[in-house]
Amino acid sequence: MALMPPSRPYHHGDLRAALLTSAERTLREKGTAALSLRELARDIGVSHAAPGRHFRDKQALLDALTLNGYERLNQTLAAADLPDAALEPRMTALARAYVDFAVGHPELLELMYSRKHAPDVGTDLAAAAELSLGSFVALVADAQRRGEIVEGDPETVTLTAAACIHGLAALATNGTLAPDAVLAGLDQHVHLILHGLKPR
Repeated sequence: MALMPPSRPYHHGDLRAALLTSAERTLREKGTAALSLRELARDIGVSHAAPGRHFRDKQALLDALTLNGYERLNQTLAAADLPDAALEPRMTALARAYVDFAVGHPELLELMYSRKHAPDVGTDLAAAAELSLGSFVALVADAQRRGEIVEGDPETVTLTAAACIHGLAALATNGTLAPDAVLAGLDQHVHLILHGLKPR
């Protein structure tokens, strides 16, 4: 008697989502170079031509994976934001959400940043990437209105804080610092970002 084939992660009607899930797993385990529509089709048990209904080529797949990453990051930041909180706990909450996302998805975040600045980036992807910084820009603009942060262009001021937070995330994902240590020290890091290093 023939054995039943092993169960596959794909369910009819959700091929695009199954391809993205499989692509992210491949990205995490083997890197961008290993991504192939044909291999993904094999992984989820569909014909090699089936992915073409959703992605015309590998670049389209990478763009969809990137857009999905930014949408998830934006949802994470929106859920973590504390718009009624004071500046420092609000920034700490956003910083923690960002570092958590980076630690959980380092390869995806690297892809997201590389595609964000590509000359052929699509409008949906550009808008999603811009929105990811928007949570921090809104925080800075709100704090400026309350006199809690120096005056100036909110995006320029945000860039300084965001660069520090992204730097901490990079140290946590590249093995320089233990992720738990970065997360445990975020309160202090955010305090230094907001108040500076000069003694008062």
